[in-house]
Amino acid sequence: MSTSSFKNKCVSQVNCVYCDSLLCTRGMKAVLLADTEIELFSTDLPPNRTVDFVAGCYSTESCKCKLRDIACLKCGNIVGYHVVAPCKPCLLSCNNGHFWMFNSEAVSTVNRLDASGLNLLLWGDLPELEGSEDESPDSLSEEEYLR
Repeated sequence: MSTSSFKNKCVSQVNCVYCDSLLCTRGMKAVLLADTEIELFSTDLPPNRTVDFVAGCYSTESCKCKLRDIACLKCGNIVGYHVVAPCKPCLLSCNNGHFWMFNSEAVSTVNRLDASGLNLLLWGDLPELEGSEDESPDSLSEEEYLR
């Protein structure tokens, strides 16, 4: 998949499947680079105030990326991982630049709608992030949060 085709992917809200807590509003359906049979959701922004790190870094057998698990702050269940240091082969492969991953079985998702409320919001239509260090439910308009 080319980098430009990521612009046509839907933006999803990602919730913890265990407690229904909002984890992220900028989720994208993705596949694991090391094993394209594994689907997950990713985001480009640190999901601050919704998840935190658990345990130390580890690597998998399939690549040398350094990973660290993340857990939902509300219920404590592991919901995914952060790619702390990507390996060279993963960086050179076609990727979306997202380093925060959510396991499909640990989250539920809802596709977001654009400002009109009629069409799905696509990554190419997201506004630029000027000065935003993180994502929080506070950054959404009331109408967008309720959708």
